[in-house]
Amino acid sequence: MAVFQMGSHTHAISMTLYRDNRMKVVNELQRAHNFGADSKPVILLQGGDNISHYDTDVDYVFRQESYFTYLFGVTEPGCYGTVEIKTGRATLYVPRLPEEYAVWMGPLLGLEDFKKKYEVDTVHYVDEISKRLSDVEPSVLLLLSGPNSDSGSVAKPAYFKGIESFVADSDILFPVIAECRVIKSPAEIEVLRYVARVSSDAHKAVMKAMKPGMHEYQAEAEFLRHSYAVGGCRHVSYTCICGAGTNSAILHYGHAGSPNDCAIQDGAMCLFDMGANYGGYAADITCSFPANGKFTADQRLVYNAVLAARDAVCGAAREGVSWVDMHLLANRVMLEELRKGQLLQGDVDEMMEAGLNAIFQPHGLGHFLGLDVHDVGGYLPGCPERSSKAGVNRLRTARTLKAGMYLTIEPGCYFIEPLLNKAYADPSLSKFLVKENLDRFRNFGGVRIEDDVLITKTGIENFTLVPRTVDEIEAWMAK
Repeated sequence: MAVFQMGSHTHAISMTLYRDNRMKVVNELQRAHNFGADSKPVILLQGGDNISHYDTDVDYVFRQESYFTYLFGVTEPGCYGTVEIKTGRATLYVPRLPEEYAVWMGPLLGLEDFKKKYEVDTVHYVDEISKRLSDVEPSVLLLLSGPNSDSGSVAKPAYFKGIESFVADSDILFPVIAECRVIKSPAEIEVLRYVARVSSDAHKAVMKAMKPGMHEYQAEAEFLRHSYAVGGCRHVSYTCICGAGTNSAILHYGHAGSPNDCAIQDGAMCLFDMGANYGGYAADITCSFPANGKFTADQRLVYNAVLAARDAVCGAAREGVSWVDMHLLANRVMLEELRKGQLLQGDVDEMMEAGLNAIFQPHGLGHFLGLDVHDVGGYLPGCPERSSKAGVNRLRTARTLKAGMYLTIEPGCYFIEPLLNKAYADPSLSKFLVKENLDRFRNFGGVRIEDDVLITKTGIENFTLVPRTVDEIEAWMAK
């Protein structure tokens, strides 16, 4: 049995996972479309290519295009793949490399080697694709083209010299394959469980190593080391966010202009959002804790408000529940806890109606997770549209939950200067703010708690395994 594996101590991903994905897509296409008894529709996908650093001959470390991974699991660049709808027959097309490449790249795989490695039916060279497809005589090539609702970018349809001589369709495939990716297969669930465990252990290693005076990037380095050295995860799923102190209120901190480069002060609140990647599958976990391992009364207040929101959603989420309702539940619980802590005053329902929830949590509750960290399927045709209401409009999906969906639950509470100033200047919001108490949180930063969870018919299964309560965190960091 052919597998992807980074050593015997890591998870083995069988190539049957991708075969099953292909059959799932084929079956859904046949269910959704009447192609006709004599037709020969064929899916055609183009994999990713190497990308160099600007005008140099140095390449970025290659990462495969996600839809291509979903159907084929191929790790090499420059490939194409086809799947015949009527038979499920899969063909891989690989680059024909010059013999001298072996000097620099090691032994070159032959066509039979690729066939065994990926367990496809046939393998040909890319420069033969037009001829080989002509032999198949497809009635239509189903190409991938559709919008990513998170990035706004459009999936690139496959192209090769001579494709103009074939009938092609760029509308049929996208909504079907994207929806297939939303519901995870049992084999995918086990990969996601593995990468969540690796990421959880890496977060725990960071918490153990943390001490005041370290730099934020040293926490990132420990996460990267553990994920790769122990878990075999060469990549992370996104740029690591390692904010301490006021940086913990910067939602996408860690970018090139702020590369996790600040010293961590004694008593600072750390917000570390990091997720490993294994075989293309993502984890996305956030841990928040004080750098010295001991919560102050104010840190405990804010942390427990976020934890209460997370616990409420974990207790309520299940098949048939609206994700929008889960977002509003988390916001409502958190505002109530802040009201109990005398940072807010008044009626929580009125706060929600006024949009105060979006001041303290300006992002959505969570998102789909899979082969992309913000996985596809959030706003497909026929799904609920994005709300225009403050806070809810930041949700990456507004769908009703189904068993097999895999999402993050990530409520947060942040004291972001521009948003606080906006609230103070707006009478409809400022009436809820207890200024004399809120002012001491001006340099607090923020707290986010993010878990990766599988939706079931009766609830959730939480794949994130890290200390979560104040007592658990303090005990773990004290060891």
